[in-house]
Amino acid sequence: MPTYTAPTRDTRFIINEMLDLASYGNLPGFENATPDMIDAVISEAGKFCSEVLAPLNQVGDEQGCTRHEDGSVTTPDGFKEAYEQMVEGGWTTLTGAEEFGGQGLPHVMGFAFEEYMGTANQAFAMYPGLTGGAAAALAAAGSQEQKEMYLPKMISGEWSGTMNLTEPHCGTDLGMIRTKAEPQADGSYAVTGTKIFISAGEHDLTSNIIHLVLAKTPGAPDSSKGISLFVVPKFILDENGEPGERNGVSCGSIEKKMGIHGNSTCVLNYDGAKGWLIGEENKGLAAMFVMMNAARLGVGIQGLAQAEVAYQNAVTYALDRRQGRALTGPADKDAKADPIFVHPDVRRMLMDAKAFNEGMRALCLWGALQVDLSHKAQTEEERQLADDLIGLMTPVIKGYGTDKGYDIANNMQQVYGGHGYVKEWGMEQFVRDSRIAMIYEGTNGVQAMDLCGRKLASNGGRAVQAYFAAVEEEISSAKQIEGLSEMAEKVEKALGEQKAATGWFMQNAMANPNHLGAGAHHYMHIMGIVTLGFMWLKMAKVAKAALEASPEDAAYYEAKLTTAAYYTERYLPDAGALRRKLEAGSDNMMALPEEAFATAA
Repeated sequence: MPTYTAPTRDTRFIINEMLDLASYGNLPGFENATPDMIDAVISEAGKFCSEVLAPLNQVGDEQGCTRHEDGSVTTPDGFKEAYEQMVEGGWTTLTGAEEFGGQGLPHVMGFAFEEYMGTANQAFAMYPGLTGGAAAALAAAGSQEQKEMYLPKMISGEWSGTMNLTEPHCGTDLGMIRTKAEPQADGSYAVTGTKIFISAGEHDLTSNIIHLVLAKTPGAPDSSKGISLFVVPKFILDENGEPGERNGVSCGSIEKKMGIHGNSTCVLNYDGAKGWLIGEENKGLAAMFVMMNAARLGVGIQGLAQAEVAYQNAVTYALDRRQGRALTGPADKDAKADPIFVHPDVRRMLMDAKAFNEGMRALCLWGALQVDLSHKAQTEEERQLADDLIGLMTPVIKGYGTDKGYDIANNMQQVYGGHGYVKEWGMEQFVRDSRIAMIYEGTNGVQAMDLCGRKLASNGGRAVQAYFAAVEEEISSAKQIEGLSEMAEKVEKALGEQKAATGWFMQNAMANPNHLGAGAHHYMHIMGIVTLGFMWLKMAKVAKAALEASPEDAAYYEAKLTTAAYYTERYLPDAGALRRKLEAGSDNMMALPEEAFATAA
């Protein structure tokens, strides 16, 4: 059975040392995030996820969720009890607004907990994860009455939430949705339609489920400009604000999926369900994007999470499994064979995983800090900069993070050889579970087009120029530190490849938009590679300074520097190859007629 140990030491390094979260103590919400508080939260979060959630991961995969004749759904054994423990421990309240019962801690703390939870049990983590996004959308666009009605119990975890976008005939192109919302005399709307792929759409974990539903009102434009957002609770609230009459929404079926079996991914049927408009009519997409952006960052964390748990188990296996001898001679002369850990190709896969995981963890937590600063930094200029950076990085965290997370999970399965293909070892579940992250909340192709088609050019390129400046500043700083200049030069070269790719788009994409579409995925990966190099420079600087102070855990910092060197020599060269692919354009990609793709008999 696979195991999981939360990487609390690495999390503390990033939060306390790399980000120096304590230095933001003058900002609202940061005053309570002292190093002692951070250490306590991280330690207890790691313990809860490792000891309570991880043992349920295979249980959830094997049992799945069960839909009953009345449309109700029960979750796998142990999920309800674990959820109750999570609520009792206050974990759902970490970053919630204090006004509605939350602890108001920085998002950095919430992201750390999300990683641990998703690594321990991704299917379970999706239940509270979607609730957080729904609460964010209500907080941003809901009326004060709606906030007071729903947010306290959503933040406490007593109620959960969902997002309802996709329909059988439409996914990314939301302008095609057919779900209708008819205005009623009492100010509510009758919502009718079918939504599919609704994560946590029906379950037995909470006493109410608050659905956020995209629909069109009568006479609305037949496009994305005609979309409105509605709050549709599973149980309509009574005069005391408690669940009362059952609403007209039901689970038609549970999707039969490749992975995340422990999460109830539902087809939801709305049959004149009572809903209430959130925000303005025909302005629903903007409100939903608040939730979607939060969800996309959460999915990026899932890419890291599955890579991390697969890596941890692959390391354990590689140290234990004996096959062959080390190329330099027997490593263990008293045994008939050496652990496979000694073989360079196994080390290649493990080092690739370690370098990605630690770099991606730094990026996710740095991104969380930008979310916090975009709301709470002291000046408008600082808030704007943080908002630009996290807006630019969201598709990279989601797209690159999940592409690579899946690759890492695959390679960790490879470390096991034939045992990796056998269910009892658990590795094949990590691969299956990680696959969905590349698809939902906007496929990674959509993320790449969002990055290249919207984010790069937004506000005259203000965000990407700010990003370039931040990376250049880090490079310049690292060049002045003995032992880091070579790493800095490699990051600088990779950044040059990204700048060249950006320039090529500017010169060629206007004349032929297909050039942008053909190269967007490559560009997203270039930016992911460079950004993790940016993170590794930050971590290397901190590790170098710490070593000079002769710490007790010097081995930890030495490993950081070695892994940073590995990343810069093994990952960064790919930026150049990807730029050359990008600059090949779209001519040959789009040249063949449709019939040329058919297989001749």
